[in-house]
Amino acid sequence: MPTKPDVAADQSAAPPADALIEVADLKVHFALRGGILGRLAGRSAGAVKAVDGVSFALGRGEVLGLVGESGSGKTTLSRALLGLVPATSGTIRYDGRDITNLSEHAMRPLRSKMQMVFQDPHAALNPSMDIATAVAHPLRIHGVAKDRAEIDRRVRAALDRVGLSPPDQYLTKYPGDLSGGQKQRAVLARAIMLGPELLVADEPVSMLDMSVRAKILDLMMELRRDLGLTYVYITHDLATAKFFCDTIAIMYLGRIVEIGPAEQIYAAPQHPYTKALLAAIPEPDPTRGVPRNLPRGEIPDAVTPPLGCSFHPRCPVAFDRCGWEGRDLRILLEQHWLELPVEQFTAERAVIGELEGLDRPATDVLLPAATGHTGAEVAALLQEVRDVHPDDPFWLGVAETETLSEGLRVRFHGGTDPALYVTPVEHVRAACLLYGS
Repeated sequence: MPTKPDVAADQSAAPPADALIEVADLKVHFALRGGILGRLAGRSAGAVKAVDGVSFALGRGEVLGLVGESGSGKTTLSRALLGLVPATSGTIRYDGRDITNLSEHAMRPLRSKMQMVFQDPHAALNPSMDIATAVAHPLRIHGVAKDRAEIDRRVRAALDRVGLSPPDQYLTKYPGDLSGGQKQRAVLARAIMLGPELLVADEPVSMLDMSVRAKILDLMMELRRDLGLTYVYITHDLATAKFFCDTIAIMYLGRIVEIGPAEQIYAAPQHPYTKALLAAIPEPDPTRGVPRNLPRGEIPDAVTPPLGCSFHPRCPVAFDRCGWEGRDLRILLEQHWLELPVEQFTAERAVIGELEGLDRPATDVLLPAATGHTGAEVAALLQEVRDVHPDDPFWLGVAETETLSEGLRVRFHGGTDPALYVTPVEHVRAACLLYGS
């Protein structure tokens, strides 16, 4: 079974002296609702490990980019920072204060300091509320300004600050009267009304036209400079993250797998997943061929993540200690069969019994023989698969096999769950066994 890493390996980067946000081993798990009989019997249906042990520190005035595919846990992490979803374990400190799982009443005074910019500006604004009312809403909720003249002055100043000027042209308009870029500017105006210190921006430009994205990012950089804002910037787009962020944290299956200064992450990525993401950035020159060594397969199930390194089933450089298991064997066989003609697939599939036994996380599994077939036939078939795919990293994980009458027993090397290890690149850490053990 996978061994746990030495936690000291994760402490290689000291938090900044002026840290605004400090997160330590944060986990956010969502319990699954099983069948009615299971619930009556008190059986757990498991949990989705949306965030599974994340640690980082963010200094004042800095921009941290959370980057990863859909389902990597970026948005859940951001909502946990703001107290919008409860943490299962771990701690979140804001300006030195532990704010983990505070009650809504206790969080209310902090809301003015921590604001969020959502992905969809169309959904973030009430279509029945004019822009003046929408932008002034935080002032009324928090009772910051009750005088109508003062509210009007501050709304006009905020609209002018985000480029919706002259403000008189926008005060009485409704969201449906504005373009996508103008709506996002109005959302930003509302976000800065209370003078926040932290803005969590959840893919704030992904739903905007390409011609508008750079302008909105420029505006956010101006607000950072002029208002001293700190950002957590969530995106799946490494190109915009390079433009906007000081530090990049690459997330995969609820964890940070690489973190470091943006310039160094782009110049010399260390984790195989980061390298794959960078390889996927479109090349604007159609005459230039760029290798696309993209990860095979899809993100695994967050309810029962892979043993060892969670990226190992998709990693081109995985080796024996990365956490191979029975589920990897099933994936290998199914991918092999997808490449075969129907006749050959039918013949091979008839040799092997049901594969459901491989679905549990285990490093010692039985590949069963179908009725009327023997373990020796299963062993011969697996050898044929190996001959077709000799370079697949899977074979490095196989410790030994044993032919039995009922099938082939396969044992895998024990895996290690990697910490964020120090890499050869200064200030960059990566959760990969290439850099630690």
